[in-house]
Amino acid sequence: MWSPIPELGVDLGTANLLVYVRGKGIVLREPSVVAINSISKKVKAVGEEARLMLGRTPEHIVAVRPMSDGVIADYTTTQKMLEYIFGLVVRHNRIFRPRVLVCVPSQVTSVEQRAVIQAAIEGGAREAFTIEEPMAAAIGAGLPISAPGGNMVVDIGGGTTDIAVISIGGIVTSESLRVAGNRMDEVIMRFIRSTYGLMIGDRTAEEIKVRIGSVYPTDQETYMTVKGRDMVAGLPKTIEICAGEIREALAEPVTQIVEKVKRVLEKTPPELSADIMERGVVLTGGGALLRGLDRLMAAAIGIPVVVAEDPLSCVAIGTGRALEELPSVRESAIIKG
Repeated sequence: MWSPIPELGVDLGTANLLVYVRGKGIVLREPSVVAINSISKKVKAVGEEARLMLGRTPEHIVAVRPMSDGVIADYTTTQKMLEYIFGLVVRHNRIFRPRVLVCVPSQVTSVEQRAVIQAAIEGGAREAFTIEEPMAAAIGAGLPISAPGGNMVVDIGGGTTDIAVISIGGIVTSESLRVAGNRMDEVIMRFIRSTYGLMIGDRTAEEIKVRIGSVYPTDQETYMTVKGRDMVAGLPKTIEICAGEIREALAEPVTQIVEKVKRVLEKTPPELSADIMERGVVLTGGGALLRGLDRLMAAAIGIPVVVAEDPLSCVAIGTGRALEELPSVRESAIIKG
């Protein structure tokens, strides 16, 4: 039934912000970065425009990432970001405040969950609810979560990796690990600094990960030119690195993720384990795009691992689909708030 009230599904990620509008699909996909004028306290920019300002702003403008490890790190800035986004997305309908469904990590505390709901309401939402990220990811990946059978999803975002086994519309067992895309960027920065004495920023580290990052040996090695600041001379410097070096650097966070997946499998009931053996494990989130991760994980756990069709959008799509069923599932364990 049509309603004049806008309904939004929000993937409030550490690295990226995606907004799904009921009836339209994903209408916004931007980095979770906000630039604020510290004097007027007004939002200068949000998303890609604000990301380009990181490390390049004058004193009166501050560009920050208000989300950390999947939860709110800067409440006021998050509230301003949501207010800005809601105004942008529903600018044609200023009369009715939107109803909002927001994703949160699976192991989020009640305090962190309430902070997300409150930030959404103060940002302009009429009502706000939350859904756990692995559940939204499973829905977005098209897994048969309502059926009596085991479905395992590993959602590797920017701040957290959420792992869950889902059956009959509920999470049977789950784990949330604060090791994901951002940690991978950090270890690359640390490796370049310790090996070559070169200082690089977050954006360069992410570019290295995207262009030549891998976790499984390949037949042909790839190389990349990296520019940064020499730690000794303090001057600009250029080096060339190979994919094998980055693979070595990424071993630590990737091993932590694989070990956590094993832990969830150990806690999974035998019948559901049999289902997972047959159906395989589904990878979602930006981290799922890391070359060779599916092969490495499959070799480590002895279960087929597949990457979802559109891993970057799975959580947002799943949130949108849950939003469309909001009246019938509001009282279920899926939706909270």
